[in-house]
Amino acid sequence: MKRIVLLIALASIAIAPAAMAQSDIGIKNLGLAVGYVSPENIDGTFTIGGFADLGTMAPNLGLEARLDYWSWSQSQFGSEVRVSDVILGARGKYYFETANPRLRPFAGAGLAMHIVSFEETIPAFPPFPAETFSSSDTKIGLDIGGGILTPINPRTDFLGEAWYSIVSDWGQFSLRAGVQFKIGS
Repeated sequence: MKRIVLLIALASIAIAPAAMAQSDIGIKNLGLAVGYVSPENIDGTFTIGGFADLGTMAPNLGLEARLDYWSWSQSQFGSEVRVSDVILGARGKYYFETANPRLRPFAGAGLAMHIVSFEETIPAFPPFPAETFSSSDTKIGLDIGGGILTPINPRTDFLGEAWYSIVSDWGQFSLRAGVQFKIGS
């Protein structure tokens, strides 16, 4: 077992300089996206977010950081329930080679931290006063998905994507569309 671990470590050390020579990490593009998210056990809702294209780790393998937000609420019999999620994550995207260089389809995966908040407000009902219950939990999620990137003009790209996030005991499907703007030259 120790020999296998040592062999993997030595192989990693040998491969790392070649991978670093091909990487181009840094903020390349900044973007905004809007979409639809459908968390399990509640109705779908609107989502908004921002992202940064952080360049490539290897040929055709990009890195993206993102910050997204969605909120859902429902009111029945005077009682109101609200759920929201702030998502901070990173994704790796593999860009497939195509005959048309303007179309860049990709598949990817990533990890994200979800700050999920829940609040319920129950109105006063004599002789009982109004009450509010709230909780917040931080969960780690795994994102799996893909999409397509295509230029609108030399400095702006259109992004369309679909992702499924597995967040500990529940998941959420999202469809997003956005634009990214090239930074620098």
